[in-house]
Amino acid sequence: MPSSAEGLSPKYARIADSMRRRIARRTWQQGAKLPTNDALAAEFGVSRVTARQAVELLAREGLVEARQGRGTYVVGAPPEDRWLRVETSLAALAEVYRDTSPEILNIEESNATPPLQPADGEPAERYVFMRRVHSRGGEPYCVISIYLDEAVFRQAPERFRREVVIPILTEMRRPAIAQARQTFSIGAADLDVSRHLRIPLGAPVAEVRRVFASEDRRVLYLGEVTYRGDFVRIEMDLKP
Repeated sequence: MPSSAEGLSPKYARIADSMRRRIARRTWQQGAKLPTNDALAAEFGVSRVTARQAVELLAREGLVEARQGRGTYVVGAPPEDRWLRVETSLAALAEVYRDTSPEILNIEESNATPPLQPADGEPAERYVFMRRVHSRGGEPYCVISIYLDEAVFRQAPERFRREVVIPILTEMRRPAIAQARQTFSIGAADLDVSRHLRIPLGAPVAEVRRVFASEDRRVLYLGEVTYRGDFVRIEMDLKP
């Protein structure tokens, strides 16, 4: 069991992650020759051994290939895993969760006070807090902290525990969701997120904050979601 952030995310893994993104974005095209290990070591400020370990990791993944006396070349591309759409409407968001049918691991349930902001609305009397990990095919893709109005939770506690919360909320008529807001930002995986999502410490993540309120501005739901950055894509219609 690693006892430090370095143990969870060795330097070579972080460097390999950066190199992998260059290949995915075609900064390094198929057939391109990689910089030497000495050049990589100088660029990333690490030892030559660490740079070599990063290259070897990519070779095991089938992305690069060492050719005797000629250097190392790009021969593959990372799989396109950006299947998770972060939608910009409540109806579309509910459909995404119905379609993906994630595997849910509940890691905490308690009562807690949500970190509301003045623009969010008025707090309910009590909230049920749930922290969970969503996976697909055994691969975790997000960690989510949910604050759900306890009066709403008591209407279907078992469903809320085992299913995705948003589709259930959109089905409910009392109380109905009258306001829904979402903010999106880019961040880096902290120790807790890197452990749950099995990604390197500091890897790019998408952080989404969602707030649903009723007609009387009572906050029914606050969700704070951290997605793996390599799984997420956003599509928006740009109005002329």
